[in-house]
Amino acid sequence: MAVRLDKLVNFVASRGWRYHYAEPGGLGALSFEYKGLRYRVWEFDEGEPGAESNVRSTGRSDDYYGDYEEQILAILRTWD
Repeated sequence: MAVRLDKLVNFVASRGWRYHYAEPGGLGALSFEYKGLRYRVWEFDEGEPGAESNVRSTGRSDDYYGDYEEQILAILRTWD
């Protein structure tokens, strides 16, 4: 079975971070903890596929379009 957000799920799992993954409505939803803070990545498709996430700032969500999984991974790779 293919998993949406597979690169992000694999990255988070490889770091040993606690996470939860689901596919409500057929779109990927990943939540995880890093250094005591909770982060999330939610896919959406509102005419253009994308993802909303708070990885750049825990108090604010940003929308990512295009190759959103790679954009979010680039941010995660800068973390310790």
